[in-house]
Amino acid sequence: MNTRVLRTELRRSVAPWAGVVILAGALSFLYLLPGLWWNGSVRWTAQWTSMAMWTRSLLVLLWPLVVGLGALQGLRDHRSRMAELLASTPRPARHRAATLAGATALTNASAFVFLVLLGAAQVLAYAEYAHLGWLPISLVGVLSLVAGALLGMGVGRALPSALTPPVMAVGAFVFTNVLRAASEPAVPEPAVPNRLSLLSPSVAQVREVLLTLSPSVHVGQTVWLLGLAATGFALLVAATPRTRLLALSPVLAGAAIVLLVLPSDPRRTYVVDEAAAAMVCDGPVCVTKTHQARLADLAGPGKKTLRLLRDTLGGQAPDSIRESTAPREQGGTPERSRTAVLVDFDDGMIATATGENLTRALLAQGMAPHCNARSDRESGQMYEIATQSIAAGWVLGGLKPLGGTVHSVADQLELAEPVWKKLTALPRAEQLSRIKAMHAAALSCKDDGFSALNGGASQ
Repeated sequence: MNTRVLRTELRRSVAPWAGVVILAGALSFLYLLPGLWWNGSVRWTAQWTSMAMWTRSLLVLLWPLVVGLGALQGLRDHRSRMAELLASTPRPARHRAATLAGATALTNASAFVFLVLLGAAQVLAYAEYAHLGWLPISLVGVLSLVAGALLGMGVGRALPSALTPPVMAVGAFVFTNVLRAASEPAVPEPAVPNRLSLLSPSVAQVREVLLTLSPSVHVGQTVWLLGLAATGFALLVAATPRTRLLALSPVLAGAAIVLLVLPSDPRRTYVVDEAAAAMVCDGPVCVTKTHQARLADLAGPGKKTLRLLRDTLGGQAPDSIRESTAPREQGGTPERSRTAVLVDFDDGMIATATGENLTRALLAQGMAPHCNARSDRESGQMYEIATQSIAAGWVLGGLKPLGGTVHSVADQLELAEPVWKKLTALPRAEQLSRIKAMHAAALSCKDDGFSALNGGASQ
């Protein structure tokens, strides 16, 4: 294919418009609509893997559009009534198909690559942890758009009807949404068998910054999409019912192979990136490589917190601070530890605090680990926050509301002040006894730490 022919094809086809639709649709979604992609540690400009996963998740909307536009492109010869004339020329049909497919593939791939590069430029300015583990996620996304366009063109050529493009677009939309994984759990649970759900080019919305796709998923999806692309191109070239029937062979063979390659368990689909989850430490204070930029600010307050905990709890005190790495379902109980204060940078109480406020937040988490998750999509329990503010205030010598939560200062004080006054009016030995009882109750998640501070009185 020479460049002159390619330029001509780009001018006379809908291929450039497909690229415009991909890029404009993706940017409009990311920049004009509020969502998780702009919040917390999983925002699309914060880390490499999150950026790749968020751009792939947009394929649930973009892929059907690409398939529909491809089908419209496949109708071109039929609409111009040139099919018989072109068939009589000496130029092989595969050459004409390659020109058409090449122009479409180029514009679709370029649009998605530009979107990824835009995200990469922002991540590069923010993230300290650089890696190439995100690259297969984006490359499969590029391949999916090329395959979708070829499939649409092939079906449009084989079924030359005005209804073909809208039917293909709607069918692709239903396909991606039925197979799309549910986005509530940390490890997404699909609505259909896991292997079938992975035939969708889209991925679930990002909930955990350390999760990525396993290598078997990349391999399986690549084989499947290559089969789709081969079938689309074969249909674009086929001229008889028999050759059109034979054109289905690549996609059927690909489906048979990938159903053996793709994992059946969602926990083998979305896996913790072990390299990103590796710990970087300053003494007893550790964070993951992904968040290593936060270690300098966390180390000083963290070491001070451990000294205060040891002075208060003695042998029951945790001896380290580390970032939690265990995936959990939304609303699920966070990871527990008796030997470490676990921090989650999606918890606004930790993520937004600095200096003395960070010491208070870490102390609150060490004294009374919360059993109800807090993040941009989880508010936590008011009683747990009140318990933490009382516990941290008892160690530091003054009650102060905790920042970074959805609960107002007034609401926190209204609940905490009566218990604080009752607690501090007791003899010191009794106060310490209740503090330790509160700590044990919070660790177990079975008893009520707030009631322990209140002398066993019900909430």
